[in-house]
Amino acid sequence: MSPLIAPSILAADFANIQKEVEILNSSEADYIHVDIMDGVFVPNISFGIPVTEAIHKHAKKPLDVHLMIVNPDNYLEVFRNAGAEVISVHYEACPHLHRTLQAIHSLGAKAGVAINPHTPVELLSDVIQDIDQVIVMSVNPGFGGQKFIENTYSKVSRLKDLILAKGAATKIEIDGGVNLINAPKLMAAGADILVAGSFVFSSDDPIQTIHQLKRIEMV
Repeated sequence: MSPLIAPSILAADFANIQKEVEILNSSEADYIHVDIMDGVFVPNISFGIPVTEAIHKHAKKPLDVHLMIVNPDNYLEVFRNAGAEVISVHYEACPHLHRTLQAIHSLGAKAGVAINPHTPVELLSDVIQDIDQVIVMSVNPGFGGQKFIENTYSKVSRLKDLILAKGAATKIEIDGGVNLINAPKLMAAGADILVAGSFVFSSDDPIQTIHQLKRIEMV
């Protein structure tokens, strides 16, 4: 099966955000990945609710909103109202993760959980059936353009085994350093969704780059 592709708008030209969104609209992208950073949970500040609303205004693809923030429970409803169809929170930021997942579902959105490179996938065992997608961070969160962490392949394989063992329907999303070289290996390990930021928006032809990602084959 072809991977689902979620280009990260964090790597777009913010001075021409409508144009960039329209490029994604005309591509084979499945989602628009929106990284929300607060400068506390991660050492960077990206954008917040008004920009998410602006992206949603022009988007024809569903918004996959990734909250890299502390106290995400305080912002679930406002991001849902801003257009998020998928809301992902970080395991490391949620002391009551099951309650958070229930809250996201109660808003009518899909619930995702992101895990940092140091976080074992096994920690999701007791809630995996409540998670629509797990974002495996293949770089340390906070900045685009980082080098892909090779241990990600093993981590994805272990997560896939956990999902199958629990009989869950959870999808695996990879965020960070995705390209045409590592994408086939990630798919072979069990990935379903590929986030690509710099790789897409720094290319000469983002639409063609997305097309190539959609056509990758497992190795």
